[in-house]
Amino acid sequence: MFKKVLVANRGEAAVRIIRTLKEMNIKAVAIYSTADRESLHVQLADEAVCVGGPRPKDSYLNIRNIIAAAAGTGAEAIHPGYGFLSESAEFAQMCADCGIKFIGPSAKTIDQMGNKEHARQLMIKHQVPVTPGSRSMLKDAAQACRIADQVGYPVLLKAAAGGGGKGIRLVQEPSQMAEALQVAKNEAKMDFGCDDMYLEKVLTGVKHIEVQVICDDFGHCVYFPERDCSLQRNKQKVIEESPCELLTDEEREKLGQIAIKAAKAADYRNTGTIEFLMDQEHKFYFMEMNTRLQVEHTVTEMVTGVDLVKAQILVAAGEELPFAQADLAFRGHAIECRINAENPAKGFMPSTGKIDYLFLPVGNPGMRLDSALYQGMVVSPFYDSMLAKIVAIGASRQEAIARMERLLKELVIRGIATNQSFHLAILADPVFKKETFDNTYLEKEFLPNWKKGLQKAADKEEAESA
Repeated sequence: MFKKVLVANRGEAAVRIIRTLKEMNIKAVAIYSTADRESLHVQLADEAVCVGGPRPKDSYLNIRNIIAAAAGTGAEAIHPGYGFLSESAEFAQMCADCGIKFIGPSAKTIDQMGNKEHARQLMIKHQVPVTPGSRSMLKDAAQACRIADQVGYPVLLKAAAGGGGKGIRLVQEPSQMAEALQVAKNEAKMDFGCDDMYLEKVLTGVKHIEVQVICDDFGHCVYFPERDCSLQRNKQKVIEESPCELLTDEEREKLGQIAIKAAKAADYRNTGTIEFLMDQEHKFYFMEMNTRLQVEHTVTEMVTGVDLVKAQILVAAGEELPFAQADLAFRGHAIECRINAENPAKGFMPSTGKIDYLFLPVGNPGMRLDSALYQGMVVSPFYDSMLAKIVAIGASRQEAIARMERLLKELVIRGIATNQSFHLAILADPVFKKETFDNTYLEKEFLPNWKKGLQKAADKEEAESA
């Protein structure tokens, strides 16, 4: 087993990993930017090394400085967390070249699955169902139009090297294709350094369902209960839950076996997440594979009792998985809300500043709070807006929702704006309560109605004060 591990991340992700390292009696090394000198992950670690200035490219994306920090502190392995360099094949390969274990899949696998079209072709080869669309990179708009005519409009143009909703354009009809393709290619080139594009048919009324898998070096590969991540804004997940109550046990097992097939097709090691679209007939279509731990891994841990970070570390250290598929029965229902430093009422404008008062509703049964927050902390403009993740578990989905509502009402963060009230509005929504929403519901239906409600309240307040 490793004696010392460097955590190449920040915030709640780094705190989460450091806590498991401490429980495993492994020394934790933190890295930090000059803006994060007083951060909680720095305070919790056994050692901490400054790797650059506040901008991510100067610090948390500075591969050479991070490798140097690992070598200088004698860390035998690096855990990348999620985000930043967690899906960087270059970083994984440099770790290997320097004799440092990368806690995740190989650079080859990251590279293979990071290119969405290459991953798609691999799945087709191994008979994993994929969304109808192109079978190779698009050459030009004329070819894209021919394929779109075959599969039917609307279609999505997607960057092969993309992620995070970048390099994607919706095309409703042939006349939009040329301009949309050029804009998407330009965005992909700027964000990913590669303008290869592919095309997929837009499936309507679908859910975004994902399956966590983990594979060791001994041929063992298991899947966990699925997560419903359909509530999204700007291609970013807002609320996640596990399991999806719309699935039967037979459908859940079928989905799990598809995920295992996909993982084995990629000769996968360590944790990964297979993302699917599920149509109204409960047919599953491969979207992509994220070669890292997911932000929403918490709901999986809550319903199964498995520490996924610990499992990652064990596998990376060359040990067998400490559990088999039969051990992964789930209990109850878990929901996660991402608490962000933003003002939903003002177009989700980012909020920065000092947290001058903080109350975290900890100590309650059936809840979990992952965060790096503390009173007096300064929220800077340099990083992702997520401040915390609140997770509630109940014997039923209804109980989990009720518990989450209480936790959100008790949580107090003053000094900056957060999206707590937005989450409470979602939880109270009748469509959410029935779990009948699809992956477009939040943006196309809920948000417009919510904004109208805000405007009516504002107009009423103005009239009463006149």
